[in-house]
Amino acid sequence: MDLFEKCVKVNEQVREVYDSGNYFFFRKLESAQDSEVMVNGRRVIMAGSNNYLGLTTHPRVKEAAIKAVEKYGSGCAGSRFLNGNLEIHEELETKLARFFRKEAALVFATGYQTNLGAISALLGRNDVAIIDKYDHASIIDGCRLSFGKVKKFRHNDMKDLERILEAMKDKGKLIIVDGVFSMEGDIADLPSIVKLAKVYGARVMVDDAHGVGVLGEGGRGTAEHFGLENEVDLIMGTYSKSLAAIGGFVAGSWEVINYIKHTARSMIFSASLPPALVASVSAALDIIEEQPQLLTQLWKNTRKMLQGYKEMGFDTGMSETPIIPIIIGDTMKVFGMCKLLFENGIFVNPVASPAVPPGRELLRTSYMATHTEEQLNRVLEAFKKVGKQMGLI
Repeated sequence: MDLFEKCVKVNEQVREVYDSGNYFFFRKLESAQDSEVMVNGRRVIMAGSNNYLGLTTHPRVKEAAIKAVEKYGSGCAGSRFLNGNLEIHEELETKLARFFRKEAALVFATGYQTNLGAISALLGRNDVAIIDKYDHASIIDGCRLSFGKVKKFRHNDMKDLERILEAMKDKGKLIIVDGVFSMEGDIADLPSIVKLAKVYGARVMVDDAHGVGVLGEGGRGTAEHFGLENEVDLIMGTYSKSLAAIGGFVAGSWEVINYIKHTARSMIFSASLPPALVASVSAALDIIEEQPQLLTQLWKNTRKMLQGYKEMGFDTGMSETPIIPIIIGDTMKVFGMCKLLFENGIFVNPVASPAVPPGRELLRTSYMATHTEEQLNRVLEAFKKVGKQMGLI
């Protein structure tokens, strides 16, 4: 049997979707990630970005990146473990630890590598990771790389979580959940999770990729949102959403972070985060603290869009964040609507199985603090027009 046979089959499937005009992946953007973008020479409103605070184009963020390149060059030429540990890496870790009110933090080259490294380092042979069924792929892959067992509980179902905790009494237990679930925009029931963790002697790790810069009075994420910063053991996050760059971090007690620092393979054996990105994240953190009006505007925009979609009769699921799904439940209708919306000047993301369970196929929309009232009105108008055109509303 030819090893590459699978490649031919998948490519045939991709070609079929492409030829049907329903291929909406790897779309080529020709401009900065902003509230409007250029795609194939056409300006459209971006209603599918994770750039929640709009900081990727902020002058201070860009200036910080440029200055970092001028001082440190374009890259670090090695891992932090050996020759690639710059002073700005450590300065950013100090700033992250202070921002998230933890003893220490550790910087990784990507958010994906953060979960791969931290989770696989912490879970030994007699340990178990207990994860939400809707957790991000990087959490699942981090568990797979570990020597521990993996148990999944039904999405945000605390009775099912308790059932698993009861069955794993004699194991070292790490409950890992997304703070904000990336496809449907709902929030983990962190108060109940923390309560159960205390009863059963489990530790709690929150992947707050979509919570940082979004939830909490100071934008510190899900733990701050619920007033549980001292109760959550580990906070993980990425820079590719509100923090305007790429990379990741994990924050917690000094003892645990130092252990991860010396055992996480995805950090030890990867080149370190380039200077420009480190400086960008540092500047973004400063802006979040200094300009709370960005968070205020983000939530004003979020409430407007949630209300607008609900008034039109769209199913937005359990969303209560700037991630607002339009649940359609049919893959071809999702693709058809995505195509029509683009023709009407709106960029959204089509999501089908296996990214969501069968029957939950959806359009993933997400909003930014920098979207104007006029842009948001145009998005709603396009959804109303296309929704009627397709018989969905």
